[in-house]
Amino acid sequence: MTRSYRFISEHRDVLGVARLCRVLGVRRPGFYEWLAAAPTRAGRAAEDHELAREITEVHGEHRGAYGRPRVTVELRRRGRRVNHKRVRRIMCEHGIVGLTRRRRRSLTRQDHAAAPVADLIGRDFTARAPGERLVGDITYLPTQQGWLYLATVIDLHTREVVGHAMADHMRADLVRDALDLAAGRGLISNDAIFHADRGAHYTSRMFRSALAGHGVRPSVGRTGSCFDNAVAESFFATLKTEIGTTVWATRDEARRDVFAYLGYYNHHRLHSTLDYRTPYEVRVGYRQGLVLVA
Repeated sequence: MTRSYRFISEHRDVLGVARLCRVLGVRRPGFYEWLAAAPTRAGRAAEDHELAREITEVHGEHRGAYGRPRVTVELRRRGRRVNHKRVRRIMCEHGIVGLTRRRRRSLTRQDHAAAPVADLIGRDFTARAPGERLVGDITYLPTQQGWLYLATVIDLHTREVVGHAMADHMRADLVRDALDLAAGRGLISNDAIFHADRGAHYTSRMFRSALAGHGVRPSVGRTGSCFDNAVAESFFATLKTEIGTTVWATRDEARRDVFAYLGYYNHHRLHSTLDYRTPYEVRVGYRQGLVLVA
């Protein structure tokens, strides 16, 4: 109904209120009541905006750990008269979430209607050459603007993050963009295997099409089993430990820090699985070995 009233308000000077109400099937008195309440809505929106700013401030000051109950208490301690339901609504609208250790937050949302895919990796996280076997996953980073989602593509031979994408959502195009970057860099071999969990993003038609377009075969592990995608899980644990699990002020700041870390990880961080070489050194060394053999 609100959408119809907004449309009428925007076009009434040209088409007329009576005609628009008739076409859209709404009552004229209802529209005029909605119009008269505009100042009240604007005032409420301004109040919500200010409260969101205060909630973000409290959330940031406490390292992103406070959820709705503690945020509400802290606001009241500062003299803010506020209802906990309103705090919960605004936190949800702005993606502000408290940290908890009671259970692990999983981003995997299985699509039960998706076509079945076999596990072609079987927890064998090795590869004979770069670009042949890849794994991917999604994690999230907290900012005062909401979550920043990071999708990665990791080469099992070099442990290099060959593709990545960041966004304020976790739709299928996020994981597709990460794959496209890896392919665009020429770091995926023909008939390669890409392994992930059974999340809806990875079993979506869009991502399946992207895999096929790059000549890559899909592989998925079991739902809820971190061991079936241990390399991707391990990388995210390393990233969050070394980059510092914090709450960034903005998503752009988080993006810059993540991008800088990926450059460090690929080019400078010694990896125990690689006999304390960097992923980049392993990739370049493999190519140099091919040249010497040829």
